[in-house]
Amino acid sequence: MEIFVFDSQLEQHRKCPPKPDARNRRVSLLTYFRLFRRDILSAQPAHLYRAWMAEMRTPFFRSYMCNDPELVDVVLKQRPAEFPKSERIRVGLKPLLGESIFISNGDLWARQRRIIDPAFEGGRLRTVFPAMWDSGVAAVTRLMPLADGAPVEIESQCSHVAMDVIFRTLFSVPITHAVANAAFETFRDYQKSQPVGTLAALVPWPRWFPRLQSRVAIETAQTIRGLIAQLVDERAEAIAAGVAPDDLATKIMTTADPETGQTFDREEMIDQVAIFFLAGHETSAAALSWALYLLALFPDWQEKLAAEAQDHIEPDKIYFSVLSRLRLSRAVFRESMRLYPPVPMYVREAACPQRFRSRRIAKGSQIILSPWHLHRHERLWERPDDFDPGRFDTPNGKECLRNAYIPFSAGARVCPGSAFAMAEGPLLLSLLVRAFRFDVVEGAVPRPVAHLTVRAANGIYLRLTPRGQIQQEIDE
Repeated sequence: MEIFVFDSQLEQHRKCPPKPDARNRRVSLLTYFRLFRRDILSAQPAHLYRAWMAEMRTPFFRSYMCNDPELVDVVLKQRPAEFPKSERIRVGLKPLLGESIFISNGDLWARQRRIIDPAFEGGRLRTVFPAMWDSGVAAVTRLMPLADGAPVEIESQCSHVAMDVIFRTLFSVPITHAVANAAFETFRDYQKSQPVGTLAALVPWPRWFPRLQSRVAIETAQTIRGLIAQLVDERAEAIAAGVAPDDLATKIMTTADPETGQTFDREEMIDQVAIFFLAGHETSAAALSWALYLLALFPDWQEKLAAEAQDHIEPDKIYFSVLSRLRLSRAVFRESMRLYPPVPMYVREAACPQRFRSRRIAKGSQIILSPWHLHRHERLWERPDDFDPGRFDTPNGKECLRNAYIPFSAGARVCPGSAFAMAEGPLLLSLLVRAFRFDVVEGAVPRPVAHLTVRAANGIYLRLTPRGQIQQEIDE
């Protein structure tokens, strides 16, 4: 038994989930900017995995990264009004998102939240759950011809199913719908343009400094907004005629601000749909991709999850209560987002002078909260770089889950779709692993990089083979 445990530990070490190499030396400001442009994560120094707080000084600005759970709590929960979203984040995202809830602040943000939050209440999740289910079943069908043991680039497949979920739950149309498919294809071009892969997204340049944006990012953003406008206009007509389906778009468009009695106008609705596309699709696709890779890397966990899915899921039956039974799938998805948080950093701005850990923080300073570093912090988590879905049942895991786990942010600005994501992710994961065995491709180790979200530099390649039970169901 002791020999077996020792060998297992060695195997665990050999299969440590990939992690970008951190910067181990001081570099010039220019070199740092170049590293940053290539990848946000590998540009950061290694000591951030142990530091409670770090300061970056330049002639133009001061930035502070906070990994101390108490400081994170102050920024996100205790005094969020004193730490609004950085205005500079608009540089890359405004062409697509306009004044959406993701980049707005103050009274505008509060109004948007009052209208949007009711669409994601618990009862509404039950209403859209069948659409999530249909997307998962469609994904299994779509992947079956590819499940011949040949390498499959799984990130693109996860992007497809994640966008399908968005269209089905938001507008009650599958991704095969003409406008939906056009939006999806254009969105892929938008992602490749790296709209926030510029220094302006995290670095507070002086106001007079010119902001250069990708022509492709601007043009594709305009195209996407035009396609969204078509869907919004069609839905407005259906609502006026009394024939609109009971989905998220209808709920949001018909919900009035309880304080003013006003609903979103056309441009405001386009802004909000754009962020649903961006946040709901991009982040979900990233999380699902890494979860599948980790299960392929650790087949023992995959077989446990497949057994759970086989016990509780019947694809022909749609029942909301299954979510409470997919406990292991939820744990795997949660652990995947710990290791690979879809959004690696949150950027805030100090609206007034602060004092953090005996340091004076000037008004206008940039405050960076990094889920990537917080989730792997060596002074908080036990074995922070290991994949262990069971860790959340341990005292350390439970404590860190409360104080050092923020894949959806926290506090007043927590992602309104967090419950949606924690239903979608485990469900899709279970449906896919129930249908297929996922295996790593020898030599194809994905390299995590961060621009808009944490993705693999050259994609994630896995081999898919149908599980016997599923193949039998298909043959019958």
